[in-house]
Amino acid sequence: MDLPHLFIPLHRRFDAPRLAEEIDALPQSAWMAHPSRLAGNSALALISRGGEDNDDFDGPMAPTPHLLASPYLQQVLASFGEVLGRSRLMRLEPGAEVALHVDFNYHWVSRVRIHVPIVTEPEVLFHCADQRVHMTAGSCWLFNAWRRHRVTHGGSRPRVHLVIDTAGSSRFWREVEEAAKAPPDSLPPLAYDPGATPVIETERFNTAPVMAPAELDALVAELVQEFAGHPRNDPGLVGQYRALLEDLRHDWRANWHRYGPAPAGWPAYRALLQRVRANLHPNPRALLTASNEIGVNPVIVQRILAPALDEARFEDLQRVLRETPQS
Repeated sequence: MDLPHLFIPLHRRFDAPRLAEEIDALPQSAWMAHPSRLAGNSALALISRGGEDNDDFDGPMAPTPHLLASPYLQQVLASFGEVLGRSRLMRLEPGAEVALHVDFNYHWVSRVRIHVPIVTEPEVLFHCADQRVHMTAGSCWLFNAWRRHRVTHGGSRPRVHLVIDTAGSSRFWREVEEAAKAPPDSLPPLAYDPGATPVIETERFNTAPVMAPAELDALVAELVQEFAGHPRNDPGLVGQYRALLEDLRHDWRANWHRYGPAPAGWPAYRALLQRVRANLHPNPRALLTASNEIGVNPVIVQRILAPALDEARFEDLQRVLRETPQS
């Protein structure tokens, strides 16, 4: 999601020492290596697919045993009052870094990541485009993940952030708008309530088995605007990609009216996606996005082709429908 500002500090504060105590009580075996095996990067799942130790973005999400064993962490997550997706503790060892990258897969089209620093030092710096900040312990931040960003750690002890993924309700986005107008004043941290029974709502349905035509139209339109707006992209290739994606969205809609999300239509949808893959330029950076100079091919694959047909979600959908009470 492309935010109007690179960094937005929210008007919230949390009890970092209390959070650190709960983290110290969690088993070291629960920390998972980064899925790309980035040195010095590890994470502990709090909300995950099935409430298990995994890094999955999609599928029905649930609290993990680690979250359920941590009462103040539960209160912090519940305080947002939002439907939450994959959420974790993220640890960065001294001298390690999070390399420069852009978050561009389907998950990030509609979601932002809330950062709550728990254990940190002034030498931990978050870089986004041409700005950098140190996020102090107990503060609460959003950042623009559609811009190039990285994290450097020049301190002496492991940095730990609570990261919470959410699409956010209208109330949340009004809060963000207000926060963007002025930095927060000195705020008292959310107090731990030993008698609280926090309610945490988690995503149950985040990827459709077959993407709806209107969503595919919107994704195509946004991406075409990105690569058509880059002044150094080859006009001929821009035209080819525009036509390729326009054909996809028109044929997708025709098949949707014929099959909807039913399995009978999956071979037809699969053939449309393969047609696009087969006609992508062999150089993944043959076209670049205007906003952040990343290759268009990976964005097409991860933002459109991969989630457009997600057959594994069909059983999830059936289960969610069975489990949802009828009014």
